[in-house]
Amino acid sequence: MPPTTPARDRLLGAAASLFYGAGITATGVDRIAAEAGVSKPTLYAHFPSKAVLVSAVLVERHDRQRASLQAHLAESDQSPIDRLLGVFDWLGAWHASEATRGCAFLNAAAELTDQTDPARRVIAQHKRWLRDQLALLSSEAGLVNPEEVGEELLLLVEGANTRMLVEGDLGAAPRARRAADAVIEAAQPARSGADGE
Repeated sequence: MPPTTPARDRLLGAAASLFYGAGITATGVDRIAAEAGVSKPTLYAHFPSKAVLVSAVLVERHDRQRASLQAHLAESDQSPIDRLLGVFDWLGAWHASEATRGCAFLNAAAELTDQTDPARRVIAQHKRWLRDQLALLSSEAGLVNPEEVGEELLLLVEGANTRMLVEGDLGAAPRARRAADAVIEAAQPARSGADGE
């Protein structure tokens, strides 16, 4: 990871805000430099291209989301299933606090259609991380086929993010949580009947 400097931090902060609020394509490097209070040469000294800057913004956002979710899970002394459902509580709190346009990674994927764009790799890695977290929590909860449960729960997360983007729907994450409860119930191990069958 490149060494952090005040200028680099300001550039990342300005770019993250502008890319999320106005869009990546609509935001030029001149505006980012002006918002960060640095010259354009300083921007390019830290980020050789806009594509590199976009990737760096997404990596930093991933790191913050990962730390946020891990902190949320660490605070919980609930059952494994409640911890799994708690991901949706975390999602709802995130929507209410800062995710007014839904998921920045999905938004970036919609804009960056070139599959060779380096930011696409960051986006894919972020989504795999969240799916793997959901699968791990599903495994800890003793669910059948936790990898598939993780995939299904990720679809619910993405649906809630889309509702937040399209309509600012703060009820999307709680509804996704209720749907997740049904997915989890269906993935419970089969229980033997009283007659042992």
